[in-house]
Amino acid sequence: MIRGSAMALLALMVLVVGNLAPLLPSYSQESSEIPPLPRPRPDRDAGATSGAGTAATDAIDTATSAPQPVTLKARITHEGDPVTDGLVWRVFEATPDASGEVALVAKSEDGTGKFQLPPGPYMVHVAYGRAQVSQELNVVPGPNDVTIDLEAGALRLNSMVTGDIPISPTELHFDIMTAGSESSRQMVAENLAPNEIVTLTAGTYHIISRFGDVNASVKADLRVEPGEITDATLYQRASELSFKLVSEEGGEAIADVEWTVKTDDGTTIFTDRGAFPTTVLAEGDYLVLAKLGDRVYNREIQVQPGSPREVEVLTTVY
Repeated sequence: MIRGSAMALLALMVLVVGNLAPLLPSYSQESSEIPPLPRPRPDRDAGATSGAGTAATDAIDTATSAPQPVTLKARITHEGDPVTDGLVWRVFEATPDASGEVALVAKSEDGTGKFQLPPGPYMVHVAYGRAQVSQELNVVPGPNDVTIDLEAGALRLNSMVTGDIPISPTELHFDIMTAGSESSRQMVAENLAPNEIVTLTAGTYHIISRFGDVNASVKADLRVEPGEITDATLYQRASELSFKLVSEEGGEAIADVEWTVKTDDGTTIFTDRGAFPTTVLAEGDYLVLAKLGDRVYNREIQVQPGSPREVEVLTTVY
């Protein structure tokens, strides 16, 4: 069962869906990230080593250093079938050079990675979406068949306004970060659209849901389980607002108005110019200012979670 712990003032709905593999899209290999290893340097020199030696010694060295067949497969969990698409394989030298970099010696974007490598130690890295695994690989004479368990799961995120009020997908985006203290978190994926399936290494992640681009956001820590896709809905306590300056209630919006919205402590969080600007604001108290020429009109408002609403500022009451 997936576990989710919500931050303050957050309602969270989590649904676990089994059998991850059939729900995953085919990933574009061009978008695969460079693995979390030292920056690769050019491939190692494949030229012959100079030095004196007998013909017999040279023959033995050639035989023991001849490339051997290496076949790499990956599965989502230990009990699962091999993944057939969407993998990126990279093989690195095992030992960094003097600058701390390791050489990238081979790469494949096939479901099954097939290589010819001289015997010796290597580091193999496989990426599946944003799920990544690195492990040691020791190539020996003869066939080398290795299967790696990705221990991957996935998240599909969405948000609604408290009360199950839907939010336009164009107003939503999500960030996924590593768990832990705020100062130690690292970005895993950002600006994700709602309902996008994100494949991740199993573990706990810090999720941020942003509604609009001002101050409406909610956060939660979610656990990704191997082999499972989790649908999580984070509930926003906010509302989408449209402003208009009118000479009477229900009147036509006046054009060419400069708008400013301030929080109750005087901080400006929104500015725009026009007859009918729209924004999203988190629950709370605000001061709305409408400047028309040399005149400034204002109205205090209280935002509560709910459906989109229209806010009128009257010129006739000042």
